[in-house]
Amino acid sequence: MIKPIDFLNHVQKKQFFSSHHKVLIAVSGGVDSMNLLHFLYVSRETLKIDIAIAHVNHHQREASEIEETYLKDWADSNNLPFYVGHFKGKFTEKKARDFRYNFFKEIMQKDGYTALVTAHHADDQVETIFMRMIRGSKLRYQTGIKEKQAFANGELIRPLLPFSKNDFPEIFHFEDHSNQENDYLRNRIRNRYLPELEQENPNIKQALLRHGQDMVVLIEALQDLTKDIDKQNCLVFQRQTSAVQHFLLEEYLSNFPDLQMGQSQFEQLLYNLNNSKSYDFPLTNHYRFKKNKERYSIYKISPETDSHPQEVLLEYGSLVTLENYSFSHSEAHESYLESIPLPSKKPVILRHRKPGDRILVKNISKKLRRFFIDEKIHEEDRRRTIIVEQDNHIVAVICQGKTYLSNPYYHDIMRGKLYIQKM
Repeated sequence: MIKPIDFLNHVQKKQFFSSHHKVLIAVSGGVDSMNLLHFLYVSRETLKIDIAIAHVNHHQREASEIEETYLKDWADSNNLPFYVGHFKGKFTEKKARDFRYNFFKEIMQKDGYTALVTAHHADDQVETIFMRMIRGSKLRYQTGIKEKQAFANGELIRPLLPFSKNDFPEIFHFEDHSNQENDYLRNRIRNRYLPELEQENPNIKQALLRHGQDMVVLIEALQDLTKDIDKQNCLVFQRQTSAVQHFLLEEYLSNFPDLQMGQSQFEQLLYNLNNSKSYDFPLTNHYRFKKNKERYSIYKISPETDSHPQEVLLEYGSLVTLENYSFSHSEAHESYLESIPLPSKKPVILRHRKPGDRILVKNISKKLRRFFIDEKIHEEDRRRTIIVEQDNHIVAVICQGKTYLSNPYYHDIMRGKLYIQKM
């Protein structure tokens, strides 16, 4: 049985909260999330974190209102902030999941929480790996759930992943009887497929976990071996073996998680990359593929309301396009040739100029109009200028293929980076 000290030791060893002070806990009311809440509550002073509860009422069961009331009362009696979201509309697993994570993201950005913690555990990991195998996911996606990843203005952390549900202490919680129904694939895996496979191999769960860990090692090894290859250089790409080309294209496509490309389209791209022709055609989900003899790129088409695209919000860990540029706000992005430092990992606004915009040049605040005149920038290029804004401050101006930094940021501690690629 897991004891609070076991959890605390694991969290401290992994340093999950070393850079976080405000932590949001996703609590459904089930045994997993109630244990997570308990562990973090009793460890909060040692970890030096302030915690809050976020709960989503999906209104799918009669007990939903009782669960919400109980959690709110528990939070009030323990002096913890409590946030509740109410799902509306036709229920599907995907819609509910999207609603939850959008709700959590809004709270984090509004109230300054930098860590979201969920109660995913080893059994969830097993089910996820097996489900992805059944669905025919590529090997890189059979690694399972990550312990930590970028999310909103901070990180999504899953500290219970090494622990099995059977090892959780018995604690007051609410039972979701829909988990026993087999309408969804995950439930069938949990209730039917895995128990049957355990009759063939009692250690099937451990085998699936090892499979996921082996995939992590394999992908990391291939990334290390190919890190110095310019993936978007067509001539370099064409010199590689077909196996390496396959991995390089997969690695590049992993930057666009919502592209959702099928196998036939993937093979078509491989064919296109292995000839000297130029291409410019649409892919799925508003993406386009563009290639000339030297380089290729994939970019998302930004919505336009008039002759200029509207401003774009770029969150940490995401990619967007504006004008003829692709932008990535992340830890590292090998395929992008230029980067600029940012004061923080907070969201970035990419937009066109507005009246009153100013940039600091050599510690002198200049109106953007004056700056354009001094730099001899033509009127057409002025209209296409991109302003990089963070925390209501202009960080940089991108114009005529050049990036001009607002110079006071040179003296600040840089905690983020914006990667830029001309398309």
